[in-house]
Amino acid sequence: MKKILSILLALVVIVGLAIAWFVNRTPASPFDGVAGGKPSADLVKRGEYVARAADCVACHGLPGKPAFTGGLEMATPMGSIFATNITPDRETGIGAYSLADFDRAIRQGIAPGGQWLYPAMPYPSYAKLSDDDVKALYAFFMTAVPATRQENHESEIPWPLNMRWPLALWKAVFTDGGTYETKADRDAQWNRGAYLVQAAGHCGACHTPRGLAMNEKALDEDSDLFLAGAVLDGWYAPSLRGDSNIGLGRWSEDEIWQFLKTGRNRHAVVYGSMTEAFNNSLQFMRDEDLRAMAHYLKSLPGNPRKEGEPWQYDASSNQALALANRMDHPGAQTYMAKCSFCHGADGRGQGQWIPPLAGSASAMTSEGAPSAINITLNGSQRVVAQGVPDAYRMPPYRNQLSDGEIADALSFVRTAWGNRGGSVSPGDVADLRKRTDPASSQVIILQMR
Repeated sequence: MKKILSILLALVVIVGLAIAWFVNRTPASPFDGVAGGKPSADLVKRGEYVARAADCVACHGLPGKPAFTGGLEMATPMGSIFATNITPDRETGIGAYSLADFDRAIRQGIAPGGQWLYPAMPYPSYAKLSDDDVKALYAFFMTAVPATRQENHESEIPWPLNMRWPLALWKAVFTDGGTYETKADRDAQWNRGAYLVQAAGHCGACHTPRGLAMNEKALDEDSDLFLAGAVLDGWYAPSLRGDSNIGLGRWSEDEIWQFLKTGRNRHAVVYGSMTEAFNNSLQFMRDEDLRAMAHYLKSLPGNPRKEGEPWQYDASSNQALALANRMDHPGAQTYMAKCSFCHGADGRGQGQWIPPLAGSASAMTSEGAPSAINITLNGSQRVVAQGVPDAYRMPPYRNQLSDGEIADALSFVRTAWGNRGGSVSPGDVADLRKRTDPASSQVIILQMR
């Protein structure tokens, strides 16, 4: 018995030492021993473009603050964390990082000194960035971004949950190593689109469902869970796959490009976190890259088992909106009073300017309820295309409508015109009312220089 216990104890010690070595090691980088040197103007320009495509400023910038000084609060189930200063300030930013240090932080999620980064930093996606793009990013941040002293805000995750070493094990289990690998059976446009969507664009960070460990359930098109839609931070990020009802199945490739380029098309207008992605990133990307992304996204098949029958417009719901019938349908009454002027009595919207509610992705699934509640309570941020603010901003109704009135109106919308999203309860509205704030009506585009 003592011999067995001794063997077990030895095994525990060996496993413990192996874990200690694993979580405290410094991963190799292809840039180990490589001096940064003075970058060319072309390399810096390329780095600025990659930073735009990666939308670094959305998390590491705040309105009215110097570029990339961090501070954005991000809520997690364990507590809030805050984006850090990534200007080249040597004391509070990344100014002391070597190229290899920068690479390890971006693609492997570990900062100098061995501190593992929370995966709110989307290194599972950035791991696929090419060496050339990482080198260009480093050149941009170190030479074109002003160094700004700004102390970083400590995370509010309590001990022992704030210990970082388990993140090394999380990364080993839930991320794929290596840069993006070109698919030989696909054309150049498809591969460019896949690279932008999977790597710099990190679209899966919002649009892919997550597991119990907050891991993305898939990182590329090999799984039908990739970009299949997810709820995150009070918003529903819809499927970007070919699902007819909840995804892009009814969109043409050109309509996907139009949405990425202008923030709108006849099916939808950007809102929620996607507004920030458009205002600060997508509209600045080259047309050929946006078309490549559209080409790739259009290639992703839907899931018929999840979808059910394709949506068809059902005009019978309009009977509830008739003046003689509204009193019997409280949600219809509120809809006509507050929503119909813009979205139409028939729910079809106003072309590309006001999105249709009939057949909208968030109204076709129960997962879409948070987005509907959030935007009704808080309104939308201003979409700014080519410096011109959108004149058709969704107004907030939190001070005009009760929880019950909002629930009634949204329940009507989500079951009218063939929509299948189901009803919304006053409790659902009350919960998001407590946890969210009105969207700013200001014109916000975060500067990178």
